[in-house]
Parts: sequence; C-alpha cells; structure tokens
Amino acid sequence: MLFLCQHGYEALLERELVEAGRPVVEKGAGWALATEGSAAAGLAELAFPHLTLLAPREFKGESVNALASQLADFFLESLRGERIDAAWPCVFQTVPEVVGLGRRATGVAKAFDELLRKKLSRIAKLALPELPRGAGPARGLFVFFADFGRVFAAREAFLGGQRRMADDDAAPSRSYLKVEEAYIVLGREPAPGETVVDLGAAPGGWSYSAAKRGARVIAIDNGPLKGGAFNHPLIEHRLEDAFKFAPPAGEVFDWLFCDLVEEPHHVMQNIVAPWLARRWCRHFVINLKFGHVDSLGLLKEVRAIGSPCAAHAANLRIRHLYHDREELTLVGDTRP
Repeated sequence: MLFLCQHGYEALLERELVEAGRPVVEKGAGWALATEGSAAAGLAELAFPHLTLLAPREFKGESVNALASQLADFFLESLRGERIDAAWPCVFQTVPEVVGLGRRATGVAKAFDELLRKKLSRIAKLALPELPRGAGPARGLFVFFADFGRVFAAREAFLGGQRRMADDDAAPSRSYLKVEEAYIVLGREPAPGETVVDLGAAPGGWSYSAAKRGARVIAIDNGPLKGGAFNHPLIEHRLEDAFKFAPPAGEVFDWLFCDLVEEPHHVMQNIVAPWLARRWCRHFVINLKFGHVDSLGLLKEVRAIGSPCAAHAANLRIRHLYHDREELTLVGDTRP
C-alpha cells in the first residue's frame, strides 16, 4: 500500500504505520510504501494518511509520453470485464513542495487523457480530475508522482477525507479552512437553524463557517471577532472563558466547535470529557495541538478504553488534516 500524507509529517506517518502493524519499506516526500503487515489498525483508524493507494503498480519513464503510455496500458488492461457508466475519479497527484513536479503530472495527465479518448472516448468523457468528496473506499484511477520519472498507480484507494479547501475572502482567519475540511471527514455540516457553540472562537473562522450555512452560533472568546464573523446576525459573541462555559440546563447544542491553543490534555479533561459525557452537543469538531506532546501517544490516549471519546463518541474520526499543522482534528457524534 502507498500512503500519502502532508509533506513534513512523513516521520509521524511512518511511526503510525509501524505501530499499526504495517512495516514501511520505502518513503519519500509526502509518501510511504508499506506492506500489508498484521493490519492491526484498519485504514479508517489511521490519522496521518490522506490517501492510500491499494495494490499500487510502479511505472518508470523518462518522458511524459512514456509514462502516459504505461498508465494507459495499465488502465485499459484493468478494465477487462468492468463497465463504467457513471463519473469516475481520474486523479494525478504530486507533492506541491517539489518544484516542477506538478507540471510533469499535468503533462502526463493530458497525454493519458488523449490516449484514453482514442481508445475509449465514452469512458474518457466520464473522468473527473478530483477525489470524491468524503472518506472511505473509492474506485477509479489514482496516480502519484514520487519523482519526475517514477509514478505509482492503482485502481482502488481509500480516502481519509482530507483535501485542500477553497478560501473565502470574508473568512477572518486561515483556521476557517480546517473546519471546512473537517465537514468532509465527518460527512455532515451545520445546517440552517442548527445551533453551534464555538469555544475559543476568535477571530471567528469557525463561527463564520457555520453561520454562512444558516446555523445560529454562540461564539465564546474574550478576544475580538473579525472579518465576516464580526457583527454577523447569526453569531452571538460572548466575552467569556471557554473552559467555564456550559449550556443552560436541558439545552443541547447541535454542534460543539473547539479550536483552543491549549495543552491537549487540559482540553480533553475540561472540555471534551464534560461536553461528551453530559451530551451537551450532538456533533463535534475539536482540534488538539500536539506541538509539545507526542502525537502518537496522544492518539492512543484519545482512542483508549475509558477515554471520553471511546466512552461517549460515535463515528469518531481522528485526522491530521491538509490544513492542520501540529494538531489533530477530532470529528464525530455523541452517543444517544
């Protein structure tokens, strides 16, 4: 399996894979090639991989046409006995930090498309150059460029749900992108009329994200709101301590947002535990900063039997998002 992650976090990806019983045989910028191993942890439980290519084939070529030809042969051979009648993902990916590699991938993708149109025009017209929205298994063609002359390709992949999000000029901060991405991982987002509490809201990126969808937000932070969150009619800003805020008796928020620059165990003990155990929310998006703690150790603690998430959360997914830095994002629902 070929596991792709955010560039700069390859060492953490390797550690997670090894601890999950998947020995790494080779790694590079933004990727690691691992054996099936004992598969102690399922793909959905892994935090650092953004995309996993299942049973990938490796191809090498010095030119755009050489790589495109090999990929076309591979794809056409794999189509035997298969009928495609709907849109399918045809995704060519690179590590953006490798200068010039994106141009090579674009060239190969264009040459591949031309070859496919000559052979199977109907199927070529159904190809979509982007990953499906959401998390889970997917079938199509997934190509990753490890270098200018070396690519991996697979028909099957597993999506963690992470992806680059489009910015909004009215969003008051970069953190807006994180919660937008988190919705994809969870598979749901705030809806008109739903209620949201945003703990540590300032400058208001997450509050703005929910309000632009029609949700009513209580933003808790002693700091100011900015941009599109400032004076938004659906956002009530309260100058309070996020750790001391609790909903009125009998009230349940549809969503808990929490993106505090605090020690993660403090957040787990004083926010995650009471909010989930007392079912003060139905869904949650929570960021835990691991800059000063061991990220893999934190992962184990969150998942451990007896932890607030293990005891009170359903559909829990923990991801290192495309827009995360030294932090993990937790999404899920509270158990009824």
